[in-house]
Amino acid sequence: MKTFKIAALALATLSATSVSQFANAAVEANIGATSNYVWRGVSQSGDSASVSGGVDYSADSGFYAGTWVGSLSEGAGAETDFYLGYGGEAEGFTYDVGYIYYSYTDLDDSDFGEIYFNGGVGDFGFGVAYTVNSQVSEGSAFDTGDVYLYGSYGFALPEDYSLGLTVGYYNFDADAAMDYAHVQADLSKGDFTFSVSKAEDDSGDDDVKFIVSWGTTF
Repeated sequence: MKTFKIAALALATLSATSVSQFANAAVEANIGATSNYVWRGVSQSGDSASVSGGVDYSADSGFYAGTWVGSLSEGAGAETDFYLGYGGEAEGFTYDVGYIYYSYTDLDDSDFGEIYFNGGVGDFGFGVAYTVNSQVSEGSAFDTGDVYLYGSYGFALPEDYSLGLTVGYYNFDADAAMDYAHVQADLSKGDFTFSVSKAEDDSGDDDVKFIVSWGTTF
């Protein structure tokens, strides 16, 4: 999903026992709401509120899979994401590799899929996603060959607050003029997050966005 729990699942460590991964499997559900569903710096909900929910399966081996649904802008229906991957840790380096498919209920010929890799050392993270299959018209954004890159840094603050900083860059294979960068800061405490996001996007979605989000798992 575009706000799915892959980052957390990537911290799963490799099992050191011979116990079946299914014997130690975990299933977790999540629900959330946000004042603006922003993905890679660009609003997916028309700068309006969005609600979401999902289910994740994870095993001690590091394998995970899940699905997530989020509402989009008026008239655009919903986005449903399906993903699976494998995450682990080796000598302080966390890694996560997988595949995600983005499906849209009311947007024809818009579905696409990516392979991705996320890594982390201490408070620093980075990742890359590459579009490998797509229903989008050839030569358009989100056709095959697009690459998204990001780097992040997060740290704890007093009173159980935390701050995360992300810088990302989207490279579109069809037209370099569509490429853009974005930055985002996320201040979190408990289930609540306040975000400030800014993208240099030629589509016009380049205003500074102030976002309040809530999410929980069970």
